[in-house]
Amino acid sequence: MLENVMIRKPMGTSLFALLEEHDFVVEQVTDSVFRVSRFEELSVFVHVEGENLYFMVDLGNVSSFASMELYFKLLDLNTEILPVSVGFDSTDASDPRLVLVESRETQNLDENEVLSVFNTLELATDKVEKVLAEYVK
Repeated sequence: MLENVMIRKPMGTSLFALLEEHDFVVEQVTDSVFRVSRFEELSVFVHVEGENLYFMVDLGNVSSFASMELYFKLLDLNTEILPVSVGFDSTDASDPRLVLVESRETQNLDENEVLSVFNTLELATDKVEKVLAEYVK
C-alpha cells in the first residue's frame, strides 16, 4: 500500500522509499495500517484509505488521572498544535486512548509535506506530554 502512494520529487518516489531514505522504520500492521518509527520517537501509525493518509500517535490511556481540567487543557492545546489535533480513540470502549491525529490527501504529496507531518507530530507530542506531566504523579 505505501508503495502505491507516490511522492512528488524530481524523479518521483513511493512513500515507503521516502520514509526509509529518512531513517524511518516501517512495519506493516494490517493491509492498510503501518507503524512508522525513528530513533527514540513514539511510533506513528499511518492508515491508507483510498486517496487519504491518516496519521496517529497513541499517547496512552489517561482515564486513571483524567479530569475536566485536563480535558479542557488538552482541547485548548489544539489551537497551539495545528494542523495536528488531540483526540480520543474509543474503538475499544474499555481502553480509550489519547491520540494525536493528522491527515493528508495522497494527491500531489511532496517530500517536505510528508516530513513536516512527522515533525509536527513530534512537536505536538512534546507539548501534550508537558500538559500530562502536571497530572501524572
